[in-house]
Amino acid sequence: MTQEQQIAAEILYNASAYKTPCDPIRTVIGETDIATAYGVQEINIKKRQAAGEKVVGKKIGLTSFAVQKQLGVDQPDYGVLFDTMKMGMNGSLATSDLMQPKAEAEIAFIIKEDLDGDISMESLVNAIDYAVASIEIVGSRVQNWDIRITDTIADNASASHFVLGDKKVRLTDLDLTGCKMVMTKNGVTVSEGTGAACMDNPLNAALWLAQVMSKNGQPLKAGEVLLSGALGPMVSIEAGDSISASIEGLGEVGVSISN
Repeated sequence: MTQEQQIAAEILYNASAYKTPCDPIRTVIGETDIATAYGVQEINIKKRQAAGEKVVGKKIGLTSFAVQKQLGVDQPDYGVLFDTMKMGMNGSLATSDLMQPKAEAEIAFIIKEDLDGDISMESLVNAIDYAVASIEIVGSRVQNWDIRITDTIADNASASHFVLGDKKVRLTDLDLTGCKMVMTKNGVTVSEGTGAACMDNPLNAALWLAQVMSKNGQPLKAGEVLLSGALGPMVSIEAGDSISASIEGLGEVGVSISN
């Protein structure tokens, strides 16, 4: 790892530890070097593992083509999910554990077998056990969400927390492109979309990740959770908010934010 990567990783780690947002990381590693940004992410992943946190899955970000264009990239990005990020269904999350939080509704896939080697859409589908509705709480260690592609990648794809619904559905029983999503905040609709908002089909995002991770020698593992990407706009949240998302065919999932 380069000195710049080590410096950037320490800045992000301290920002998270002290809940104090930092300046954009691109001032240290540049705006366009994606490989360098993933190197920063990897440093802090290893640090968290060394502290006892366990990897339980992956998340895909930038699955909206419009957002990709906005950030000047032609592909999504990914981050790692830890056991410490998982919330119970309809549980409560303290604001002291969050940094500039936003919520988005997604479809999560649960993997039933390792995805290694040459991965096709067919082998991906065969390796998925079931899908559930999910809410991802994203957060940024970078002040005011002033991010470009290298900022969010270095910051573990702006990951924070996630909650999974309890209705487990086989892929054959779902319309992954046409399913409608409605997310509410305190009972008011704040985000809507369909499965097609996620790279035309959430499985396209999942296939991209499975192929990238296999190529990188870090294949997706049996039992891992895969958050496939937002089905509608993300929404800022704060203490006192109650968030609920309904995805057609997958039921509802919820989480609340406490002081």
